[in-house]
Amino acid sequence: MTRAALYARFSSDQQKDRSIADQISLCRDLCAREGMTVISTFEDRAISGSAAVNRPGFQALMQAAESRLFDVIVAEDMDRIFRDQADYHNVRKRLDFLGITLHTATGKIGTIDGALRALMSEQFIENLRVHTRRGLEGVLRDGRHAGGRAYGYRAIKDKPGELEIVEDEAEIVRQIFSDYVAGKTPRQIAHDLNNRSVRPPRGRLWNGSTINGNVARGGGMILNDLYAGRIVWNKVRMVKDPATGKRLSRPNPKEQYRIVEAPHLRIIDDATFKAAQGIKAERRRDATPASAQRARAPKRVFSGLIRCGSCGGGMSSIGSDRKGLRLQCSAHRESGSCDNGRRIYLSDIEALAIKGLRQHLAHPEVIAEFVDAYNAERKRLKKEASTERARLERRLGEIEREMRRIVDSIVVTGMPPEQFVARMQELEAEKTKVMAGLERAKETDNVIALHPKALDRYKDAVVELADELKRGTPTEFATVRELVTAIIVHASPSRPGGAGTRANAEDDRNVRIDIKGRLAALCGNPALFPNMAMSG
Repeated sequence: MTRAALYARFSSDQQKDRSIADQISLCRDLCAREGMTVISTFEDRAISGSAAVNRPGFQALMQAAESRLFDVIVAEDMDRIFRDQADYHNVRKRLDFLGITLHTATGKIGTIDGALRALMSEQFIENLRVHTRRGLEGVLRDGRHAGGRAYGYRAIKDKPGELEIVEDEAEIVRQIFSDYVAGKTPRQIAHDLNNRSVRPPRGRLWNGSTINGNVARGGGMILNDLYAGRIVWNKVRMVKDPATGKRLSRPNPKEQYRIVEAPHLRIIDDATFKAAQGIKAERRRDATPASAQRARAPKRVFSGLIRCGSCGGGMSSIGSDRKGLRLQCSAHRESGSCDNGRRIYLSDIEALAIKGLRQHLAHPEVIAEFVDAYNAERKRLKKEASTERARLERRLGEIEREMRRIVDSIVVTGMPPEQFVARMQELEAEKTKVMAGLERAKETDNVIALHPKALDRYKDAVVELADELKRGTPTEFATVRELVTAIIVHASPSRPGGAGTRANAEDDRNVRIDIKGRLAALCGNPALFPNMAMSG
């Protein structure tokens, strides 16, 4: 009897879960008519079919297919399984290799009709995208807002796309623009708003980035044309990463923007808005679109790992002086939510951290204990694996002999095959599990034991750690960054007079750091590698 796996999916959270039950019921009826036995069902709820990689139900279906737990996949229609041609062809090749066929309510899917239906499914998504865009452009032509939230406005109930001004929030917007034109920085404005306990557009606190925005994307309050009475649409486009199936936004060039005048939504007069844009242009640092979009690699070994001991937030660069690069709490600078305004030299933090790592990693008795424990555990696991492998090999032989006896009974004696179907299915399933266990046993045997001589090379590498980090590259930093999860900086409060005064010169170099690492997790023994503290 043919073993069938059922697959059902619906794409929108606005659809009903009942859709899954209806699809499964239809597939079960099809299997009953075709004489197929339903082995299992797989489903994805409220997930688009345009990518296979981000559907857990479909991925589970393919894993079961690799184990040959069924002979056919049954779905209501092709578009339930695939909305992308590449997914269809890749999966179809794999299923053909495994000997698994595809069936829908209209019958078995062949090579040619399957390719055509995959093309039609993908074209449906493309057409839907075009129709959606056309609808949004129609909304824009009517002078309505095509989507997205903006501080200072709210949607009018039962009037899709229509906004009205929230006067309390509009007054805050006017104050922000007035302060910005008067010379205040976005960070200073954010500090003032937080001190006044003004509710931000989202989150708990105002940040400088909320006001300043991003020029390439046209985001942020200062760049929002809606405040000047203009609805601007199509600033970004959404693209799907084929590797992850996730939708990502990409900025569009300004010539692709769609702009409609909306004087009834004006909060800021033209003169003030233009003055703010001029100041924004003067302050903006030159950057090419390519460099702005390029992923940042860590420039220093501990980049992004240094955190403020007062609030736990990150610490970022505030420029250099003759002594070197200085860091300050980002939360203090951006929103004023942290009282720690101390400025710390990065070179001091790096020197302390490297010193701590060298001292902590250079205890040969600790490493020797780890090596001994590791090798002992390897021996124990290998012994257990050998015993288990022998048992599995014996059981595999028994299963294969029983399967041969069943085949002989059918061929030689002429006994009806129907009597043995259930037993053969049980043996096939058990055989798959046994073979998977044998593969795991092989992987256990492949792990290499640590040799005691490795300690000498290890100690030499630890001694050279500081020099390597000074001349290292971002790629080489990755090894140390795997060991360190965070460096918490604790510094004594500044004395009256500011961080740059002579009274604070000594305090600026007096810090204590806590180095949090993964060594304890790697060894499974927190006592061997506790988090360390260094002062200097």
